[in-house]
Amino acid sequence: RGERALLYCVLLSAWEVAWGQLRYSVPEEMPKGSFVGDVAKDLALQMPTVRDRHLSALDKGRTQYFALHGKTGHLLTAERIDREQLCESVQQCVLRCEVVVKGEMHIYGIEVEITDINDNAPDFREAETELTMSETTSPGSRFPLPRALDPDSGRNSLLSYELSGDDHFSLAVQAGPGGDQRPELVLAKALDREEAAFHELVLRASDGGEPSRTGTARIRVVALDANDNAPVFSQAEYAVRVPEDVPAGSTLLTVSAGDADEGLNGRVKYSFQTLSAKASQIFHLDSETGSIALIRSLDFEEGDTYQLEVQARDGGGLFDTTKVMITVTDVNDNVPEVSVRSSLSEISEDAPSGTVVALLHVQDRDSGENGEVRCKIDGDLPFELEASSENTYKLIITSALDREKVSSYNITIIARDRGSPALSSRAALVLEISDVNDNAPVFEEAAYSAYVAENNAAGAPVVRVQARDADAGDNGRVSYWLVGGSAGAAPYVSVEARSGAVYAQRSFDYEQCREFAVAVRAQDGGTPARSSTATVRVFVLDRNDNAPRV
Repeated sequence: RGERALLYCVLLSAWEVAWGQLRYSVPEEMPKGSFVGDVAKDLALQMPTVRDRHLSALDKGRTQYFALHGKTGHLLTAERIDREQLCESVQQCVLRCEVVVKGEMHIYGIEVEITDINDNAPDFREAETELTMSETTSPGSRFPLPRALDPDSGRNSLLSYELSGDDHFSLAVQAGPGGDQRPELVLAKALDREEAAFHELVLRASDGGEPSRTGTARIRVVALDANDNAPVFSQAEYAVRVPEDVPAGSTLLTVSAGDADEGLNGRVKYSFQTLSAKASQIFHLDSETGSIALIRSLDFEEGDTYQLEVQARDGGGLFDTTKVMITVTDVNDNVPEVSVRSSLSEISEDAPSGTVVALLHVQDRDSGENGEVRCKIDGDLPFELEASSENTYKLIITSALDREKVSSYNITIIARDRGSPALSSRAALVLEISDVNDNAPVFEEAAYSAYVAENNAAGAPVVRVQARDADAGDNGRVSYWLVGGSAGAAPYVSVEARSGAVYAQRSFDYEQCREFAVAVRAQDGGTPARSSTATVRVFVLDRNDNAPRV
């Protein structure tokens, strides 16, 4: 297994790094966890940076085919990839994903080409085919043979046909309009039903892979009496346009071919020719009536055109062929999808306008106006959406934040397409606003007055001052102390730092001091600290503590 992994790594190659995109190629059918590319190296990111910035890979499709190794920065396969399943009838198979650098709010696009390996042999839909020919058929006449399908691409796809089994027949291969090979059975010598009623042949199809793969089909030719009229279709080509929401079981169109013969030789039966596996699961042809109906519902996003080939064959083996073109039109049946690729959970209230809060990705699988999506923010909030690239938006701050007014925002993004009727979806995120020390403590009163009778005890309460700070945490924790006052007032009182309670330091004597004032400062715990000051005026009340003197 280690040698196998080494071989896979040798086959991998990085294409180029341009316009912010990375391109790699990887063979199909590689085991899960196989190396695709060194994303960290190709993006010129140092490994400590890779770990700190939290790289993650996101596929654009519904299935996650790739994963990013958090420690090495290597792009790995997340599951075994079958090129033929992903890219049917597509010459170049490319998967796209994105790498999000969350610390930088940046997205890098990655394209990975899935290269073909020769893992499929040519295959005939029917292992045995029976052809009927009139014994009066002229030598040189040609009859279409079943075609083999090979889902591989390039040289690994179908390359050649060979025929063996009887010298009455030879093989001719014609090139179709699309370059495909169409085998035909050529009658080399006239048939004699009395000499041989049946002829057994073997048709072999080979591809160009290394090593080559082959598939075979048995051809049984039945010689019949004369049939001198072939079926003729009413049209050389049929075309129909249908919306993708046509229900399963509906008849799309009916092909019709006439035959001037009578009896068995004039009885026409219809069949599909070279029908792909995908189309065979969607369309059904009634062999008697020629009507084409849906086996299951259509999906425009899965396929928008289907070209079918229908053959009408009479009981004598003569035939005619027509083409049927089915075009599927889009219906607005897909809701826009909004995903949050990266977002902040908390931001400081002093963050400047233009700060990016989140990266959003919008996708609608419909086409045309049905796939055009517009996004907006629900409600009147100090944020706006700014388009950054195709289907990607930035959520940014548009005005100053104030935690003391709003401490958190529930932000709802609405994505609506332009279809009729329009479809929409929502995505929500919560943004907490962190505090900065932007508020000074505020006293409940600018000046306080207290009345204390003389001869009070030391430590007696005088008054309590109170200041409030709208900030949170240390920024809102208030402490008090004395900062000055009238001459000689300082030794009289003290203030408790936490509660703001003012206490007498000594016993007051009305005859010595009738009133005094002190200044109290309230200061928060922020950096830098903010403060305010209030004045406390104390009035000493007289008591009858002195006798008259003569």
